[in-house]
Amino acid sequence: MKLELQNQTAVVVGGATGLGAAIAKGFANEGGRVAIIDLHPDTESLANNLTEGSPPYSQTLGILADATNFEAVKQARDAVVAQFGKCDHLIYAAGTGSGHYGFPFWNVPPDVWPRVLAVNLTGAVHAAQAFVPHLIQSQGTLCFLSSVAGQMGSQTDPPYSAAKAGLINFAQCAAKDLAPHGVRVNTICPGMIPTTLNQSVYEAWASQQPEDSRMTYEIWGEEKIQRVVPLRRWQTPEDIAAMALFLASPRAANITGQTLNVDGGFVMHW
Repeated sequence: MKLELQNQTAVVVGGATGLGAAIAKGFANEGGRVAIIDLHPDTESLANNLTEGSPPYSQTLGILADATNFEAVKQARDAVVAQFGKCDHLIYAAGTGSGHYGFPFWNVPPDVWPRVLAVNLTGAVHAAQAFVPHLIQSQGTLCFLSSVAGQMGSQTDPPYSAAKAGLINFAQCAAKDLAPHGVRVNTICPGMIPTTLNQSVYEAWASQQPEDSRMTYEIWGEEKIQRVVPLRRWQTPEDIAAMALFLASPRAANITGQTLNVDGGFVMHW
């Protein structure tokens, strides 16, 4: 299937590593222009590496910025527009957990909530606010990475779950606001993916277990997958990237305001 994303400009906030990097690489492989906005100190070099194996006309830009700082996001936007002249697609892939394990929620200190909400939710609002005029001009797309935890009241990390639920709701608000302008807005909810964020959930869990009850990350992950994922397999960053690219393409022209799970069947609604 031809996605028709050549020469399109995609901005991936949180695109230096993990799921964001896979999405950024996907756009580069499609022959797009890709800008990464991230806090990672090697953002610029990681962006340059995206063109390896991509069409020769692919272009990349790496910008070091904190999505929780609105002024920094606006400056990053100006750099993108100065370099590429436009923004067709905005993907918000930045995220963080609390580093604590719930069950119950009062195991998580209240003072860790603001940072989790700032990165997962407020940062997404900053990115949307900054880039919306350019998305309207190009009749582009906006995609947020949420989580299955945002749909099911996961007790594992309550601040993270709450922030991701808020992100889904904000995406629906934005989809309604932007529909008259021809801009589509959707949310992707990944399931079980062996990222550093997923591993941090394991580490928070393991720290609360008696030493003789702890298991390795690999065993913990496999047991959880067998228990909660009907397809009984991990999802991958490439699975998420494939959905993000499809949603950005003309093939998804009638899809907006939707929450799409890429989770092996973890969350099913009926």
